[in-house]
Amino acid sequence: MLTGRADDGIEWLAWGAGAFARASLERKPVLLSITAAWCGACDEMHRTTYADPEVAALIRGRFVPVRVDTDRRPDINDRYNLGGWPTTAFLTAEGALITGGTFVPRDRMASVLARVADAASGVDPSAPAAIAAGPAPDEAEDADAHDGSVDAIFATFDEEFGGFGLEPKFPHAAPLHLAMALFRDSADDRWRRIVERTLDAMAEGGLWDRAAGGFYRYATTRDWQAPHREKLLDPNAALLRAYAESALVFGRPADRDRCAAIARFITTVLRADTGGYHGSDAEPVIYADGNAAAAGALLGAATVLDDSALAQEALASFERVVLACYKPGLGMAHYFDGAAHVRGLLADQVAAIAALLDAFDVSDAEPYRMMAEELGHVAIRDLWDTRDGGFFDRTPGPDDLGLLRSRRKPFVANADAAAALARLSRLEPRKGFPDPALFREYALGALSAASRHLSGQGPLAAHYALARRLLIN
Repeated sequence: MLTGRADDGIEWLAWGAGAFARASLERKPVLLSITAAWCGACDEMHRTTYADPEVAALIRGRFVPVRVDTDRRPDINDRYNLGGWPTTAFLTAEGALITGGTFVPRDRMASVLARVADAASGVDPSAPAAIAAGPAPDEAEDADAHDGSVDAIFATFDEEFGGFGLEPKFPHAAPLHLAMALFRDSADDRWRRIVERTLDAMAEGGLWDRAAGGFYRYATTRDWQAPHREKLLDPNAALLRAYAESALVFGRPADRDRCAAIARFITTVLRADTGGYHGSDAEPVIYADGNAAAAGALLGAATVLDDSALAQEALASFERVVLACYKPGLGMAHYFDGAAHVRGLLADQVAAIAALLDAFDVSDAEPYRMMAEELGHVAIRDLWDTRDGGFFDRTPGPDDLGLLRSRRKPFVANADAAAALARLSRLEPRKGFPDPALFREYALGALSAASRHLSGQGPLAAHYALARRLLIN
C-alpha cells in the first residue's frame, strides 16, 4: 500500500478529518488518489507521474494529498471512484468532488494540477466536472440497460467464448449459479451449455495461471486472453464455489480437478501464517468479506473432493478471522493487519452470515448459528432504513466527510443480504430466543430495495434472481 512518505517525495495523508481541516485552513483543494496494492497502473503512476519533480512540487505547494486503498476503504472507493484504478480525484475542503479521472500521465499532470488549483476557489461543489484523463478502457464493464428477467440476465452470454459481454471480460459467478438452478428445474441443455462453456473457457484460456495457479481478476480480450495479472481472493473464492457446484450438478471430473487446483492456490499462496487468507497475492491483509466467501467456497469444495482436512482448514481459518475481526454487539470489522479496522460495512456482515450458515450446515455446531443470527440483528439495528426499507452500505461515523455522508443502498449487497436473511429465517426456532422467521420480513425489504435498481445490472441481476428464488421456494 502506497502511504506515508513515498519515494515520490509527496507526503500522502490518510483519509480523515485532519487532512480536510488542513485543506480548509490552507485554502487548498484535496488531491485524492485511490489505489490498490495489486494495481499495476497505480504503481506506474506512482513511479512516473508522481515521481516527476514538477508534479511533486505542485502537489506539495497547492494541494493536500490524500491516498486511499480501495480494498481497505471500499466505502470511499464506491463514492469517489471515477472509472477505475488509480482514481485521481480533486475535492473541496468539504469533500465535494470538483473534477477527476483515472490514470494521468506525467506529461499532462502538471497542467491538470495547475488548472484545477487556479480554478478551485471558484468551483461550484454541486456541479462536478471531469478532466480529460477519463477511465482506463480496460477497467470498465459493459453498461447495458437490461432489467432483472432471466432473458435479460443472460442476454450478453458469449456463445463463442463463454462468459458475459465482450471485452474486457470479467468472471461473473452469480449467473452461473442461476443457470445451474434453472438446469435443476428444467434439465434444459441451454443452461448446461452456458455453465460448461464459461467454466471451460476460463480454465483453459488465459485467465488461469498455469504456472503458479489462481485466476487473474479479468481478461482484456473477449477470448479470455491478455489478463491483468493481479490475483485476488474474492474472484478466486467465487469461482471455486462455481466449479464446486458444477461438479455436483454435472458430475464432470474436470470441474472436480479445477476445484482442487483453486483450493490449493487459496490455501497455499494466499494463506496467512496465522490463519486466514490474504486479500491478494500483493498485500498481506486479511479482509472479512473475502475470507467469509473463501470459507464457504472451501467447504463446498471439501464436499466435492470428499476432503475432511480441507473442511477443517476452512473452518479453523475462518474462526481465526472471526476472532480477529468480530466484536460482540458491533459486528465484523472489514480488515485485519495486526489490528481490526473499519467496522460497520454491510458487505462484511452479510458475507460472514453466509459463511457461518455454511459452517453450521456442515458441522451442526451451535456457535456458528448463534453468531450468524447475532450478525443479522446487528445489521438490522445499524444498517436498516426504517423509513423506506433496505440496507445502507455502512454505518455513519463522527468523522464522515464529503460523500461519505450520503446513505447508499448497494444493489448486490442488498440482494445478497436478502439471500442471507432468507437462510436465517429458515432456521428452526429455539426456546428462549427470537423466532428466526422475523428475518424474512427484512429479507423481503432488502430484495425490494434491490429491485428498484435492477435496470442496467445485466449479469449482476443474477444476485437478485437467486435471492428471490430463496424467498419464494
